[in-house]
Amino acid sequence: MVRFFERRDWLCGLLLIAFVFIAYAPVFHAGFVWDDESHLTQNPCVVGPLGLKEIWTSTRAVYYPLVLTTFWALHKFVGLNPLPYHILNVLMHAGSAVLLWRVLRQLGVSGAWLGAALWALHPVMVQSVAWVTELKNTQSCLFYLLSASFFLNWEEQARITRVARIKSTLMFGLSLACFVLATLSKPSVVMLPVVLALCLWWRRGRIGWQDAVPLAPFLVISALASAWTIWEQKFHAAAVGPEWAQTWPERLIIAGRAIWFYLAKLFWPHPLIFIYPRWEIHPSHLMAYVPLLATGVGLILLWLLPGKASRAVFFAAAYYVISLFPVLGFFSVYFFRYAFVSDHFQYLASMGPLALAGAAITEGFSRLAIAASLGRGVAFLRLGLCSILLLLLAALTWQQTAIYHDLLSLYTDTLAKNPGSWMAHYNLGIALYDHGETDQAITHYREAIALRPNYAEAHYNLGRLLAEKGEFNDAIDHYEAALAINPADAEAHNNLGATLFEIGHVDDAIAHYNKALAIRPDYADASCNLADALLSKGDMDGAIAHYLPCVAVLPNHADAQYNLASMLLRKGQIDEAITHYEKALELLPGNADAHLNLGSAFLAKRRVVDAIAQYKEALRLAPENVAAQSNLAWLLATSPEPSLRNGPEAVLLAERASRSSGGKRPLILRILAAAYAEAGRFPEARETAQEALQAADDQGNSALSDFLRKEIALYESRQPYHKQAK
Repeated sequence: MVRFFERRDWLCGLLLIAFVFIAYAPVFHAGFVWDDESHLTQNPCVVGPLGLKEIWTSTRAVYYPLVLTTFWALHKFVGLNPLPYHILNVLMHAGSAVLLWRVLRQLGVSGAWLGAALWALHPVMVQSVAWVTELKNTQSCLFYLLSASFFLNWEEQARITRVARIKSTLMFGLSLACFVLATLSKPSVVMLPVVLALCLWWRRGRIGWQDAVPLAPFLVISALASAWTIWEQKFHAAAVGPEWAQTWPERLIIAGRAIWFYLAKLFWPHPLIFIYPRWEIHPSHLMAYVPLLATGVGLILLWLLPGKASRAVFFAAAYYVISLFPVLGFFSVYFFRYAFVSDHFQYLASMGPLALAGAAITEGFSRLAIAASLGRGVAFLRLGLCSILLLLLAALTWQQTAIYHDLLSLYTDTLAKNPGSWMAHYNLGIALYDHGETDQAITHYREAIALRPNYAEAHYNLGRLLAEKGEFNDAIDHYEAALAINPADAEAHNNLGATLFEIGHVDDAIAHYNKALAIRPDYADASCNLADALLSKGDMDGAIAHYLPCVAVLPNHADAQYNLASMLLRKGQIDEAITHYEKALELLPGNADAHLNLGSAFLAKRRVVDAIAQYKEALRLAPENVAAQSNLAWLLATSPEPSLRNGPEAVLLAERASRSSGGKRPLILRILAAAYAEAGRFPEARETAQEALQAADDQGNSALSDFLRKEIALYESRQPYHKQAK
């Protein structure tokens, strides 16, 4: 008989897990959604360059280092493929459902399996399970329930034989360890010590001061985790400002309304919205305090009423309110910026009412079976009705899970149910832009601003898109609006500077670049842009000074590498110029001007062979590049190394350069004359050199005239001009 029940337990557990995986099957085709980038896909602690050290020793982990460690470990094996992350979340939820079943059985709650199944399949849980970021919820819940289960085992064995006491000590240690792991996953589990006290009361019908001793270490951990979370929300998540400046009467109203809001969603889960409307709170309205008053009066009445039923309802209701306490508005939570409630906030708390529902259904059918003396018939009726209920919940969960497929479906659904969500408009704008729908993105940014005029991020992103479309004046207006709201936004200063630079307001652009760097001295993009602006004003020293930190942080910025190399070449810093030209060409090998200038740098270092190779590559990429034609022709005509000279090729190149330049530039005529001479065409060399001399004299270029007179004398004596070897 024992083996039969053990086998049945295994089958029931596997059935529960199977139900969860079937109900959440759509999520296995889903991707990442909101906040997944900051927690996982773009988190430097997970994807690099930071890692476990920073997760556990810095504020980078926020307040869930164990979850980030899970992400870090999984990323090492599967990268950023979303499927394994979704499988893990569903597996955690299924494991928690099995553990909830076990804990309810330990507490002697009727219909434990049904209560656990109601919780596992309820669509309110979808936000916690289908959203990868909320591994915080599912992982912390798993350890939370393990801790509760071990504690209940300890309490049961604590007063038996010495052997049992040794075993019970192990159980207590495991319970405490699991609680630590739960708080390191998400501190919303901090109410567990109070829940454990409530469980002791439920089991014994009383609780005494002696129970404070085993609960004390749990309370210490809870207090530390609570203080840590409050500090993090205030100083790291920046949950300060008007959105979190509620008075205590307002917070009491929010708490009372939230309790009944969450309860209503459990009994009628429609509509479920990713971002619910943020309530308007009116402390002057006395009716606004009724929900909280009703909660308090209800709990007192349940406490005072005799009977098993009222005791069970009190237990479930007290657990529910206690578990919700951290998210009822008494403490500032960053998410309250968008709404005072969210489905994932009641992931733990919902176990109480749903377990109560499972127990009520089970007890109701049991009494019906006794009253009607139809045990088998009532059993079949109960099986049928419970199956229908679970299938209905599973279908709703399946439907709700599909909403989390991607950002577009998530925010489209949110706006269909809550059109006033400025956050959803803003994030849908980001998603649409990523899909190439710039105009639609602009529309949603404008909607976000219409709903929330002081939304700096929306002004900034709208300005960025308008600048990309060339609507510079409108873009400037929105960048300035963003900076009026948040003057310390370095990126807005930088982008405003770039837009001003585009319309020729160089000095204003420089001013904003400097402000960006004053806010963030290591802001490489601003350094690059400031260098470009200074270069446009001819300030080579200033440009070099800002290009250097730019390329140090952004070594793959090809334009900055090229511009820096060009400045260094003009300043005579040839070796440094060569280094940066080579890096620029590594990034953009098709840059003909970079090949040309690198050739000139090599020539300055007397690396003639390398110079010729670079000029030829420049001409391969840009056959009509006059500078490359003339420079290469000069080397082929006048090189001191005979093996490098090629008169006919030099003539072809010089003639093309002369035609392209109009045939009047004295320097190119000089090159053409040298090419004729190298090819043995001395009459043409002399005639062309004389044309060059006349043009140089007309321009007052006496140095060039002196060179030409000496070269004409060589051509008249039928000798080519060759540079002297050094």
